[in-house]
Parts: sequence; C-alpha cells; structure tokens
Amino acid sequence: MSTAQISALVFGVGGFGALVAATTSNEWKVTTRASSVITATWVYQGLWMNCAGNALGSFHCRPHFTIFKVEGYIQACRGLMIAAVSLGFFGSIFALLGMKCTKVGGSEKSKAKIACLAGIVFILSGLCSMTGCSLYANKITTEFFDPLFVEQKYELGAALFIGWAGASLCIIGGVIFCFSISDNNKTPRMVYTYNGATSVMSSRTKYHGGEGDFKTTSPSKQFDKNAYV
Repeated sequence: MSTAQISALVFGVGGFGALVAATTSNEWKVTTRASSVITATWVYQGLWMNCAGNALGSFHCRPHFTIFKVEGYIQACRGLMIAAVSLGFFGSIFALLGMKCTKVGGSEKSKAKIACLAGIVFILSGLCSMTGCSLYANKITTEFFDPLFVEQKYELGAALFIGWAGASLCIIGGVIFCFSISDNNKTPRMVYTYNGATSVMSSRTKYHGGEGDFKTTSPSKQFDKNAYV
C-alpha cells in the first residue's frame, strides 16, 4: 500500500467535500446593517439563494426564481462550481480504482494509468473551483472599493474561503497522484540469474588463480604391465 496514494486520496476527497459545501452554501457574500446590537440584520447571498436574518433569531431565504434574471458572473460561477463538483466526484472514483490496495482496476500498470487520470481530474476540479471563487470575489471587491457604486456593498463570505481551500486540496491531491507513477517506476525489481552449479574443481581453480598461471590437467592414471595380468 502506497503512503503517497493514501495521502493524495485524503486530500482529493477532502477537497471534493469542501467544494460541495461551498457550492451549496448561501454565504458567498455577506453584509451587516446594525444601528445597535438588538436591531442588527445580516444579509447573505449565494449562488442559489438570498438569505436574511436578524439578532432576534429570525432567518428567511428566497431562491433565485429564474435563471434569466441572474447576473452573468453568478451564472458563470454556477457552471464552474458544478463542473468542479462533477470532476471531483469522478476523480474520487478513479482514485479508488487506481489504489494499489484495491483488487479492481486490473494490473499494476493499468492502476498507475488510472491513478494518473485521477490526478489530472482532481487538478482540473481544483482549477474550476479556484476560477469560480476568484471571479465572484473579484466582483465583490470591485463593487466595494468603487466610489461610484451607490447600491448595497457586500464583503467576502465564508463559502469563498471554503471553495479556495477545497480547490487547493484537490490540486495538491492531484499532483501527488501524478507523481506516484514515478515512484512506481523507480521501484527496484529483483532479478535472479542462474549461473549453474559450481563444481569443486572450478572453485579450486578460482582459489589458486591468484598465485599465478596454472594449467588445468586431468588426473592421469599410470598403469604398469602387471595391471593387465
């Protein structure tokens, strides 16, 4: 079991969960209207709903009823976050199939390819989320620091930071998955060679080889004429 792949899976799945939380959250931009602590009012806006609450505990949300009246940057962020969540889901599945500890996915070479594919998908998921959150944050900061903007100004919500954190985790997990292939290729393989059985005569020859040149002679047998009698 590869420690690098386990770490990559933890980063990738954790980032995927953060992307889901950020996409469904209503705190993409927030504002506070407070003349006193008792009359404080909070307004939250997300990709799907607008919510408002006060210090007395009342909280109400209203969804965006039509897609055609939603501003263009919100629609773009919706598409990017949906793409990020979808890619993160498929990346998690590919990551499980490419793990060495699982019995599905084929041979080790096939698992390495699947793990590399999971890493690429995780990186794309992180880039989509990073782009969507940055686009939304850029819109908020542009309106906040614009002196000619007279409408209600908002600040960065918690969902943006969750989205950035999830994107970073997905990218880190994807990079680790891609580099885990090089670790598999560098794994040394034990190669056994058979040199044949070494005879006692050859071992004696190697032992006496350092003393000087030698001649290999076969043991001679001397027979006298009495041996044939």
